Amino acid sequence: MNASAGHQKKSFKPVEFFIHALFIMLAVCMIAPLLLVIAVSFTEETAITEFGYSFIPKVFTTKAYSYIFQSPLVLLRAYGVTAFVTVCGTILALLITAMLGYVISRRNFAYGPYATFFIFFTMLFNGGLVPSYILITQYLHLSDTIWVLIVPTLVSPFNILIMRGFLVKLPPEIIESAKVDGARELRIFFTIILPLSTPALATLGLFISFGYWNSWFPALLYINNEKLVPIQLLLVRMMENINYLTSNSDFVRFVDVDTSNFPTLSARMAMAILAVGPMMFIFPMFQRYFVQGLTVGSLKG
Repeated sequence: MNASAGHQKKSFKPVEFFIHALFIMLAVCMIAPLLLVIAVSFTEETAITEFGYSFIPKVFTTKAYSYIFQSPLVLLRAYGVTAFVTVCGTILALLITAMLGYVISRRNFAYGPYATFFIFFTMLFNGGLVPSYILITQYLHLSDTIWVLIVPTLVSPFNILIMRGFLVKLPPEIIESAKVDGARELRIFFTIILPLSTPALATLGLFISFGYWNSWFPALLYINNEKLVPIQLLLVRMMENINYLTSNSDFVRFVDVDTSNFPTLSARMAMAILAVGPMMFIFPMFQRYFVQGLTVGSLKG
């Protein structure tokens, strides 16, 4: 009995210890900068200038957040715009991506290879900024609408090919048996294909939502209505205002504005926390699908 108990004990393996130590070090290297950003955002500007960056604030203050929250309604409205764009854009993008990926993954689709090549071909060439701007403003008339933040990046050829690579691995017998039972294409897609594609959808949805959340350049180009400004563009404008006032002392002197107490460095860190904070809480929800979904990139010809 003692011999069997001894066999059940897990033997020490140096390789496993090295792997665990390596990943712990990588985790520390990723978490430490975030903790430093949080600490600096709560540090007095003069303390940062005198002592430099520190994980423990030399002089604790919330002046940076007070500056950002001077207009809370504007900030909340920008958060609402970004949340709507992220949720709506991610759902629509996943639906279209899954539909296109499902169609070109079907072996009985005669034009599947041609459609796959056409989608792949669009990854090699880009029309450029000027043609895109003319198309969106002059022909689609999407400027100054919420949809201009969603539609231009709704379909990604790379995501479609990733989705196709996952769906190709599904056994075709599942679809054939559903057809024998009388199911039509839409029912097969929504009741069979989509549930089986949860790992791929979760992984792609995470990347798509990050893209929509961090996007600010389309709003800079097409949005003039202040009610449609997303949070990223609002924070960029705040930072530009701080940089302009602190770097143009001659102009500021005539308008009688004291910039000595402006939280320039700490405000940057506070804006970074406000920009990425919500997404840090969303990522753990997709974590259980993330590792499995990473294998969807093995495309087949």
